[in-house]
Amino acid sequence: MQGFFGSFFHGVRLLIAGFGWWRKRPGVMALGLVPAAIVGLVLSAALVGLALVLPDLADALTPFADGWPGIWATLIRAAVGTAVLGSALVLAAVTFTTLTLIVGEPFYDRIWRAVERREGGEVPEADYGFLRSTVDALAFFVRGLGVAIVAGLAGLVPIVGSVIGAVLGVSLTGWLLADELASRALMARGLSPAARKRLLRRHRGATLGFGVATQLCFLVPLGAVVTMPAAVAGSTLLARELVAGDVGSTAASLTG
Repeated sequence: MQGFFGSFFHGVRLLIAGFGWWRKRPGVMALGLVPAAIVGLVLSAALVGLALVLPDLADALTPFADGWPGIWATLIRAAVGTAVLGSALVLAAVTFTTLTLIVGEPFYDRIWRAVERREGGEVPEADYGFLRSTVDALAFFVRGLGVAIVAGLAGLVPIVGSVIGAVLGVSLTGWLLADELASRALMARGLSPAARKRLLRRHRGATLGFGVATQLCFLVPLGAVVTMPAAVAGSTLLARELVAGDVGSTAASLTG
């Protein structure tokens, strides 16, 4: 278990290393803000709209509670509202990543290549075109929709539902984010989707640590916009380590 937690926090440090690329290649990283800002603005407006109608929506979803005593009706509607909001946050993170990677493909391709060159070795050139990346992103969205449903249902558990839903939402979404963000660097090395998933499962700690840290940053206001370029850079570092079979090999350079 200690090994898992060590790997988990190394995954977190890889995201921090991704932020370090703002200092190393600020021009390339700044380009990644453009698609993230556009998509983030649209989704933020949608979340604000949801928050405004959430009380009415919770009432509409629980007509059976109309005749309940006040305290019980309030509790069930608060639980439903929390579950809906939690599912919406999960779905927003997945939708943001999906749309941003599709819209910003040329920008994030430059970030990925810059990291590959700086870290040494030739940039891998296995075919990973726009069509494949789009299909990959849409599959990621469908999986994220499933996570949103699971997190929402978990949020309905009495008393502890909000905690369970939050933990499940952040953990499962974090895993999906790490998988999707690392896909370019891994697929460019010739790994099939099945081989990529096997590799990530062999390094659950680092994968989950990177993904959870990314998801938590996404939940901070404007955090997703600033984090997205760093997440692309950090996921490239993660992929390089996973393929080399030497997770932790860049630890000494994370603050350099």
